[in-house]
Amino acid sequence: MKMVEYEVENHKKKRKEKNWTEDTIRNLNNSPEGNHKKKSKKKIKKEEHKRKKEIPSVSISVVGSIIDNTQSQELATLLAGQIARAATIFQVDEIVVVDNKALSSNGSEVNNGDQNESGAQFLLRILQYLETPQYLRRRLFPMHNCFKHVGLLPPLDAPHHVRKHEWSPFREGVTLEVDASGPKGTLVDVGLSKNVKLEQVLMPGLRVTVAMGAGRNMETDSLKKVVGQNSPREEMGIYWGYKVRYAPNFSSVFKSCPYKESYDCIVGTSEHGAVINSSELCLPKFQHLLIAFGGLGGLEESIEEDDDLKGKGVDEVFHSYLNTCPHQGSRTIRTEEAIFISLQYFQEPIIRAGRVFEA
Repeated sequence: MKMVEYEVENHKKKRKEKNWTEDTIRNLNNSPEGNHKKKSKKKIKKEEHKRKKEIPSVSISVVGSIIDNTQSQELATLLAGQIARAATIFQVDEIVVVDNKALSSNGSEVNNGDQNESGAQFLLRILQYLETPQYLRRRLFPMHNCFKHVGLLPPLDAPHHVRKHEWSPFREGVTLEVDASGPKGTLVDVGLSKNVKLEQVLMPGLRVTVAMGAGRNMETDSLKKVVGQNSPREEMGIYWGYKVRYAPNFSSVFKSCPYKESYDCIVGTSEHGAVINSSELCLPKFQHLLIAFGGLGGLEESIEEDDDLKGKGVDEVFHSYLNTCPHQGSRTIRTEEAIFISLQYFQEPIIRAGRVFEA
């Protein structure tokens, strides 16, 4: 996707700019003119690092077979909507969709919009669609049969789904054409009555996060700046939606982790897990927490079906294996129900581990 390509190129560009900046400061500090400023520059750099310190993230993984086992496309869409709502309500940063290619209970795959599309791919599309602000969806998502019933779903109403009349220090936008009417730049649709202009020249069709500036006048013609997608969270503590990642199997959840340090706290949820009251659960201080949810056969089945994990016990895959709803009245708890129950169960332990939830 174009958005993914831009994120990769943007990451490389930022890394290059960062290296150049660090080399420049290093050379300045080693020169006679720069020695007397060395202490102040270090202090400034330390303060900036502290201010922009990476906020601990919370990820969840869910198997696509829960979609394959729905009776209709409408029910599959409603299920995906429940997962998106739960992730947004509890400020989840990443949803990993595992494609375990399970079959439906009658032995055939449910057609959820595309004859060759698995339940995981369907779930991935719906989750991405719902996370995107409404004013960008028409430009970023071409017509597809899997979106047939999305009109039935309640909106996420996340902080980055800014309404037309609302002011926000950041807005999500999509790049349009290069503005040829004046100095070089790129027009961006950010959901206002008037497109804003960037100083940078970017290819059309990219989703970007735009810093709107300190002034609350939304009609100003001043040039805007593209910032990193995590900037609203890092700079102002604003929850800015979730990212969606596809994993072809369960081991890929860990192998393809987007975080350099990988997940340092991995929790599995199961009716066979340990029973600990939420008030007594102590999670270690983490930087990247992953909470895994199984399908009809549970996480044990997901491990057994994976060639890289087959034969391993749950204690070898997870740091903790917990039953978050031990006193259930039903024989089964559906995955979408388990996600709501578990994210509420983990909310206080996550806060005690050091993460602060903000609006």
